[in-house]
Amino acid sequence: MFCDDMWLRTADLMSAIHDHPFNVALGAGTLDRDRFAFYIVQDGRYLEAFSKALATASARATDPADAAFFAQSAHAALAAERLLHAGYVAELGADAAGIATSPTCLAYASFLQATALAAPYPVLAAAVLPCFWIYQDVGTTLLRRTGDTPDHPYRKWISTYSDPGFAASVEQAKAIADRLAATADAATREAMAAAYRTAAAYEWMFWDSAWRRETWPTARWLAP
Repeated sequence: MFCDDMWLRTADLMSAIHDHPFNVALGAGTLDRDRFAFYIVQDGRYLEAFSKALATASARATDPADAAFFAQSAHAALAAERLLHAGYVAELGADAAGIATSPTCLAYASFLQATALAAPYPVLAAAVLPCFWIYQDVGTTLLRRTGDTPDHPYRKWISTYSDPGFAASVEQAKAIADRLAATADAATREAMAAAYRTAAAYEWMFWDSAWRRETWPTARWLAP
């Protein structure tokens, strides 16, 4: 199956994601507020692009059930941005307007939008899968590590991505990718695999960019 193969081929990357200092500190509750604020602002902007890619997948799907799933997921991504992310921005007192979109955030968002517009529908289904699957895996792992401690500073984030309802949506996204890969030709399956690996790599890069509070190296030469 496509998904089993991708999970095996990205096993080392998944270990690096779980071991990244951002996620280790997030689970421990010791992640400093400035890093998390930077992350949450970037993630809100990314989710806007992700939602558009999902909406495009819905429009391009030939199976009505696929179309409904991707449309509902596009709405859920925007709802998460408004509720979880906007709530954290307000709680942290983050100046979102004063935080520039990071190179990694722009690159990941641009990759998804380009895939949505130019790649075959099965490739798009593979490209959006890591954002579902990897977040659910990280969220459930952190829940196992932290338990249900109510005073954990990042409890809402962990609860969102370890929620059984989100896990069900992950299984739907995986089932779609598996079905499309099973009927695709060899070239399309390889393009699906490449898109999955690229998006999975961006997931690690996204957390890393937040840990470093990534800036544009050219900013000093460009007037605001």
